Amino acid sequence: MRRSEAEWRAALDPLAFRVLREHATERAGTSPLNREKRPGLYRCAGCGAPLFDAAAKFDSGTGWPSFTAPVQGRVGEREDNSLFMRRTEVHCADCGGHLGHVFPDGPPPTGLRYCINGAALAFEPAA
Repeated sequence: MRRSEAEWRAALDPLAFRVLREHATERAGTSPLNREKRPGLYRCAGCGAPLFDAAAKFDSGTGWPSFTAPVQGRVGEREDNSLFMRRTEVHCADCGGHLGHVFPDGPPPTGLRYCINGAALAFEPAA
């Protein structure tokens, strides 16, 4: 999905724009999606692509929505060496929007923790 910066700014609220397009991080504990417990699907706030099933969500205690695994093929990864550390950034495979990072300290079955900015997500409750 290709949009100009002006089109992204018009389509997203200011926080979602900063997170998705400028790789910002929302403050911990500020997203209402961190407390969301219903079954459903978490979609990219930028393009609507399905990213995470609510069944993969868990409370990591970090203050950000966390998941054990993304929807197959919907999340890309790249090395992030900012802030004087090496991390793995995750982004929407469709629009390239920055979502957060993945860490190897999650629970079974994957042992991974996808730590995702709530501003990068839109929640769709199950029917």
